[in-house]
Amino acid sequence: MKKELPIGIFDSGIGGLTVASAISRKLPEENLIYFGDTAHMPYGDKSPETIQKYSERIAQFLDSKSCKAIVIACNTASALAAESLSQKWKDKILFINVIDPVVEFLKEKNQFNHIGIIGTKGTIHSGIYPQKLQRALPSAKISVLATPLLAPLIEEGYFNNTISSVIIREYLDQEPLKDIDCLVLACTHYPLIKAQIQEILGSKVFVLDSSESVAHFLYKELKNRNGLNLSHSGNLGTHAFFVSDFTESFHRSTEIFFGNRIELEKVDLLW
Repeated sequence: MKKELPIGIFDSGIGGLTVASAISRKLPEENLIYFGDTAHMPYGDKSPETIQKYSERIAQFLDSKSCKAIVIACNTASALAAESLSQKWKDKILFINVIDPVVEFLKEKNQFNHIGIIGTKGTIHSGIYPQKLQRALPSAKISVLATPLLAPLIEEGYFNNTISSVIIREYLDQEPLKDIDCLVLACTHYPLIKAQIQEILGSKVFVLDSSESVAHFLYKELKNRNGLNLSHSGNLGTHAFFVSDFTESFHRSTEIFFGNRIELEKVDLLW
Protein backbone atom coordinates (compact mmCIF):
# COMPACT_ATOMS: atom_id res chain seq x y z
CA MET A 1 0.00 0.00 0.00
CA LYS A 2 1.49 3.34 -1.07
CA LYS A 3 1.14 5.76 1.82
CA GLU A 4 0.78 8.91 -0.27
CA LEU A 5 -2.28 7.66 -2.19
CA PRO A 6 -5.65 9.22 -1.27
CA ILE A 7 -8.53 7.85 0.78
CA GLY A 8 -11.86 7.69 -1.05
CA ILE A 9 -15.14 8.33 0.75
CA PHE A 10 -18.63 8.06 -0.71
CA ASP A 11 -22.24 8.49 0.31
CA SER A 12 -25.54 9.22 -1.35
CA GLY A 13 -25.28 12.88 -0.35
CA ILE A 14 -24.24 15.10 2.53
CA GLY A 15 -24.39 12.53 5.33
CA GLY A 16 -20.98 11.09 4.58
CA LEU A 17 -19.47 14.53 5.15
CA THR A 18 -19.80 13.82 8.88
CA VAL A 19 -17.51 10.82 8.37
CA ALA A 20 -15.15 12.72 6.06
CA SER A 21 -14.86 15.51 8.62
CA ALA A 22 -14.03 13.03 11.40
CA ILE A 23 -11.41 11.37 9.18
CA SER A 24 -9.80 14.70 8.31
CA ARG A 25 -9.48 15.49 12.04
CA LYS A 26 -8.12 12.06 12.94
CA LEU A 27 -5.84 11.83 9.88
CA PRO A 28 -5.07 15.45 8.94
CA GLU A 29 -2.18 14.57 6.61
CA GLU A 30 -4.22 12.18 4.44
CA ASN A 31 -5.49 13.23 1.03
CA LEU A 32 -9.26 12.73 0.74
CA ILE A 33 -11.49 12.28 -2.31
CA TYR A 34 -15.21 12.50 -1.56
CA PHE A 35 -18.03 11.45 -3.89
CA GLY A 36 -21.61 12.43 -3.09
CA ASP A 37 -24.17 10.64 -5.25
CA THR A 38 -26.63 13.50 -4.95
CA ALA A 39 -28.42 12.56 -8.16
CA HIS A 40 -29.67 9.32 -6.59
CA MET A 41 -30.24 10.36 -2.99
CA PRO A 42 -31.77 8.83 -0.89
CA TYR A 43 -30.37 5.31 -1.08
CA GLY A 44 -32.55 3.99 1.73
CA ASP A 45 -35.65 3.31 -0.36
CA LYS A 46 -33.91 1.70 -3.34
CA SER A 47 -33.51 -2.01 -4.12
CA PRO A 48 -30.36 -3.92 -3.08
CA GLU A 49 -29.50 -4.45 -6.76
CA THR A 50 -29.67 -0.71 -7.45
CA ILE A 51 -27.55 0.16 -4.41
CA GLN A 52 -24.95 -2.41 -5.46
CA LYS A 53 -24.86 -1.01 -9.00
CA TYR A 54 -24.42 2.59 -7.80
CA SER A 55 -21.80 1.59 -5.24
CA GLU A 56 -19.74 -0.40 -7.73
CA ARG A 57 -19.74 2.45 -10.24
CA ILE A 58 -18.58 4.92 -7.58
CA ALA A 59 -15.90 2.48 -6.41
CA GLN A 60 -14.68 2.26 -10.03
CA PHE A 61 -14.42 6.05 -10.13
CA LEU A 62 -12.47 6.17 -6.85
CA ASP A 63 -10.24 3.34 -8.07
CA SER A 64 -9.47 5.47 -11.13
CA LYS A 65 -8.23 8.10 -8.67
CA SER A 66 -5.82 5.49 -7.22
CA CYS A 67 -7.41 5.43 -3.77
CA LYS A 68 -5.59 3.15 -1.33
CA ALA A 69 -8.72 2.82 0.82
CA ILE A 70 -12.42 3.50 0.30
CA VAL A 71 -14.77 4.34 3.15
CA ILE A 72 -18.39 3.47 2.39
CA ALA A 73 -19.83 6.37 4.37
CA CYS A 74 -23.41 5.19 3.95
CA ASN A 75 -25.11 2.62 6.13
CA THR A 76 -27.39 1.38 3.35
CA ALA A 77 -24.49 0.84 0.94
CA SER A 78 -22.41 -0.66 3.78
CA ALA A 79 -25.17 -3.14 4.49
CA LEU A 80 -25.90 -4.09 0.90
CA ALA A 81 -22.69 -3.59 -1.09
CA ALA A 82 -19.62 -3.67 1.19
CA GLU A 83 -19.01 -7.41 0.89
CA SER A 84 -19.21 -7.49 -2.91
CA LEU A 85 -16.97 -4.43 -3.26
CA SER A 86 -14.36 -5.92 -0.94
CA GLN A 87 -14.33 -9.12 -2.96
CA LYS A 88 -14.10 -7.35 -6.32
CA TRP A 89 -11.11 -5.21 -5.26
CA LYS A 90 -9.55 -7.79 -2.97
CA ASP A 91 -5.82 -7.26 -2.36
CA LYS A 92 -5.95 -3.86 -4.11
CA ILE A 93 -8.14 -1.50 -2.06
CA LEU A 94 -8.97 -1.51 1.64
CA PHE A 95 -12.73 -1.09 2.08
CA ILE A 96 -14.11 0.24 5.37
CA ASN A 97 -17.85 0.15 6.05
CA VAL A 98 -19.62 2.17 8.77
CA ILE A 99 -21.19 -0.79 10.54
CA ASP A 100 -18.26 -2.87 11.83
CA PRO A 101 -16.62 0.08 13.67
CA VAL A 102 -19.87 0.68 15.60
CA VAL A 103 -20.19 -3.00 16.51
CA GLU A 104 -16.56 -3.06 17.65
CA PHE A 105 -17.06 0.08 19.77
CA LEU A 106 -20.17 -1.29 21.49
CA LYS A 107 -18.53 -4.66 22.08
CA GLU A 108 -15.54 -3.02 23.75
CA LYS A 109 -17.78 -0.75 25.83
CA ASN A 110 -20.11 -3.63 26.76
CA GLN A 111 -22.29 -1.64 29.15
CA PHE A 112 -25.68 -1.35 27.45
CA ASN A 113 -28.69 -3.60 28.09
CA HIS A 114 -31.11 -2.31 25.44
CA ILE A 115 -29.68 -0.91 22.21
CA GLY A 116 -31.97 0.90 19.78
CA ILE A 117 -31.08 1.40 16.13
CA ILE A 118 -32.62 3.94 13.74
CA GLY A 119 -31.82 4.20 10.03
CA THR A 120 -33.20 4.11 6.52
CA LYS A 121 -35.53 1.37 5.33
CA GLY A 122 -32.69 -0.23 3.38
CA THR A 123 -30.40 -0.43 6.40
CA ILE A 124 -33.06 -1.59 8.84
CA HIS A 125 -34.63 -4.15 6.49
CA SER A 126 -31.21 -5.64 5.73
CA GLY A 127 -31.09 -6.85 9.36
CA ILE A 128 -27.32 -6.45 9.44
CA TYR A 129 -27.12 -4.43 12.67
CA PRO A 130 -29.13 -6.84 14.86
CA GLN A 131 -27.29 -9.78 13.29
CA LYS A 132 -23.83 -8.41 14.04
CA LEU A 133 -24.69 -6.86 17.40
CA GLN A 134 -26.40 -9.98 18.69
CA ARG A 135 -23.29 -12.01 17.91
CA ALA A 136 -21.07 -9.43 19.61
CA LEU A 137 -23.37 -8.78 22.57
CA PRO A 138 -25.58 -11.86 23.03
CA SER A 139 -27.10 -10.66 26.32
CA ALA A 140 -28.22 -7.25 25.00
CA LYS A 141 -31.70 -6.54 23.70
CA ILE A 142 -31.61 -5.06 20.19
CA SER A 143 -34.52 -3.02 18.81
CA VAL A 144 -34.72 -1.41 15.37
CA LEU A 145 -36.86 1.28 13.79
CA ALA A 146 -36.87 2.57 10.21
CA THR A 147 -36.96 6.38 10.11
CA PRO A 148 -37.25 7.10 6.38
CA LEU A 149 -38.19 10.78 6.60
CA LEU A 150 -35.03 11.89 8.36
CA ALA A 151 -32.37 11.59 5.65
CA PRO A 152 -34.37 13.50 2.97
CA LEU A 153 -35.25 16.12 5.58
CA ILE A 154 -31.58 16.62 6.44
CA GLU A 155 -30.53 16.54 2.79
CA GLU A 156 -32.89 19.46 2.12
CA GLY A 157 -31.42 21.45 5.02
CA TYR A 158 -34.33 21.00 7.44
CA PHE A 159 -32.45 20.14 10.60
CA ASN A 160 -32.13 21.80 13.99
CA ASN A 161 -35.50 23.47 13.60
CA THR A 162 -39.14 23.03 14.65
CA ILE A 163 -40.07 20.85 11.67
CA SER A 164 -37.30 18.34 12.31
CA SER A 165 -37.97 18.33 16.07
CA VAL A 166 -41.61 17.28 15.56
CA ILE A 167 -40.69 14.43 13.22
CA ILE A 168 -37.76 13.25 15.37
CA ARG A 169 -39.91 13.19 18.50
CA GLU A 170 -42.61 11.23 16.68
CA TYR A 171 -40.09 8.56 15.73
CA LEU A 172 -38.40 8.41 19.14
CA ASP A 173 -41.76 7.90 20.86
CA GLN A 174 -42.34 4.66 18.94
CA GLU A 175 -42.66 1.42 20.95
CA PRO A 176 -39.42 -0.26 19.77
CA LEU A 177 -37.36 2.53 21.36
CA LYS A 178 -39.01 2.42 24.79
CA ASP A 179 -36.53 1.93 27.66
CA ILE A 180 -33.37 1.94 25.53
CA ASP A 181 -30.10 2.97 27.17
CA CYS A 182 -28.20 3.40 23.87
CA LEU A 183 -29.33 4.65 20.46
CA VAL A 184 -27.25 3.93 17.37
CA LEU A 185 -27.64 6.49 14.60
CA ALA A 186 -27.37 4.03 11.71
CA CYS A 187 -27.30 6.69 9.02
CA THR A 188 -24.43 9.08 8.46
CA HIS A 189 -26.90 11.95 7.95
CA TYR A 190 -28.14 11.66 11.53
CA PRO A 191 -25.15 13.23 13.35
CA LEU A 192 -26.49 16.52 11.99
CA ILE A 193 -29.53 16.06 14.26
CA LYS A 194 -27.69 14.31 17.10
CA ALA A 195 -28.12 17.28 19.46
CA GLN A 196 -31.88 17.30 18.91
CA ILE A 197 -32.08 13.55 19.45
CA GLN A 198 -30.02 13.75 22.64
CA GLU A 199 -32.18 16.57 23.98
CA ILE A 200 -35.35 14.55 23.43
CA LEU A 201 -33.96 11.30 24.88
CA GLY A 202 -32.18 12.90 27.82
CA SER A 203 -28.81 12.23 29.38
CA LYS A 204 -29.61 8.65 30.44
CA VAL A 205 -29.49 7.43 26.83
CA PHE A 206 -26.10 7.24 25.08
CA VAL A 207 -26.44 8.41 21.48
CA LEU A 208 -23.81 6.93 19.15
CA ASP A 209 -23.02 8.10 15.64
CA SER A 210 -20.52 6.24 13.52
CA SER A 211 -18.25 9.07 12.37
CA GLU A 212 -15.67 9.04 15.16
CA SER A 213 -15.73 5.23 15.38
CA VAL A 214 -15.12 4.93 11.63
CA ALA A 215 -12.23 7.41 11.71
CA HIS A 216 -10.57 5.51 14.57
CA PHE A 217 -11.17 2.16 12.84
CA LEU A 218 -9.66 3.47 9.59
CA TYR A 219 -6.62 4.79 11.46
CA LYS A 220 -5.99 1.38 13.03
CA GLU A 221 -6.43 -0.50 9.75
CA LEU A 222 -4.05 1.79 7.85
CA LYS A 223 -1.51 1.65 10.67
CA ASN A 224 -1.63 -2.15 10.69
CA ARG A 225 -0.94 -2.13 6.94
CA ASN A 226 1.83 0.49 7.25
CA GLY A 227 -0.34 2.72 5.09
CA LEU A 228 -0.57 5.94 7.11
CA ASN A 229 0.58 9.02 5.21
CA LEU A 230 3.02 10.62 7.65
CA SER A 231 5.39 12.00 5.04
CA HIS A 232 4.03 15.56 4.83
CA SER A 233 5.91 16.81 7.90
CA GLY A 234 2.77 18.28 9.38
CA ASN A 235 1.30 19.65 6.15
CA LEU A 236 -2.43 19.14 5.78
CA GLY A 237 -3.69 16.74 3.12
CA THR A 238 -5.69 17.90 0.12
CA HIS A 239 -9.46 17.42 -0.20
CA ALA A 240 -11.36 16.97 -3.48
CA PHE A 241 -15.16 16.79 -3.71
CA PHE A 242 -17.16 15.26 -6.54
CA VAL A 243 -20.92 14.99 -6.99
CA SER A 244 -23.24 13.35 -9.48
CA ASP A 245 -25.49 16.45 -9.39
CA PHE A 246 -25.07 19.93 -7.95
CA THR A 247 -27.32 20.71 -4.98
CA GLU A 248 -27.30 23.85 -2.87
CA SER A 249 -27.64 21.90 0.38
CA PHE A 250 -24.55 19.84 -0.43
CA HIS A 251 -22.49 22.93 -1.17
CA ARG A 252 -23.63 24.59 2.07
CA SER A 253 -22.82 21.45 4.02
CA THR A 254 -19.30 21.13 2.60
CA GLU A 255 -18.63 24.69 3.70
CA ILE A 256 -19.92 23.94 7.20
CA PHE A 257 -17.54 20.99 7.58
CA PHE A 258 -14.52 22.11 5.53
CA GLY A 259 -14.67 25.89 5.20
CA ASN A 260 -15.02 28.21 2.22
CA ARG A 261 -12.23 26.65 0.15
CA ILE A 262 -14.47 23.88 -1.23
CA GLU A 263 -14.88 23.48 -4.97
CA LEU A 264 -17.32 20.86 -6.25
CA GLU A 265 -16.85 19.00 -9.51
CA LYS A 266 -19.77 17.27 -11.18
CA VAL A 267 -18.98 13.86 -12.64
CA ASP A 268 -21.25 11.88 -14.96
CA LEU A 269 -20.59 8.22 -14.17
CA LEU A 270 -22.83 6.98 -16.99
CA TRP A 271 -25.31 5.20 -14.77
